[in-house]
Amino acid sequence: MTTATATTSERVHEALREVLDPDLGVNVVDLGFLYSVDIDSAGGVTLKMTLTSPACPLTKVMEDQIHTALVESGIVPSVTVEWVFSPVWTPARISPDGRDQLRAIGFSM
Repeated sequence: MTTATATTSERVHEALREVLDPDLGVNVVDLGFLYSVDIDSAGGVTLKMTLTSPACPLTKVMEDQIHTALVESGIVPSVTVEWVFSPVWTPARISPDGRDQLRAIGFSM
């Protein structure tokens, strides 16, 4: 991985911290929804992401937030989100910061 790619990957992760799960108000990175960031030679990004359930009706809302955070902000020229459900998301994927945020809104973690 080149330094430019690593920097871009870091910027992508940081920008995705602005993308909130509409139900929980916690960002998708801390919830563990982001599985991978792949950057092509043109700087376009493909994200592999998951949700708590394949039946979640909020994928379009989250895709719009992701597009705003990455493309409209000028971080990347394009983004594709691939929703994957294997491996299955579990609460074990939530970061310590995510757990703190969930506790702050009343969840027991």
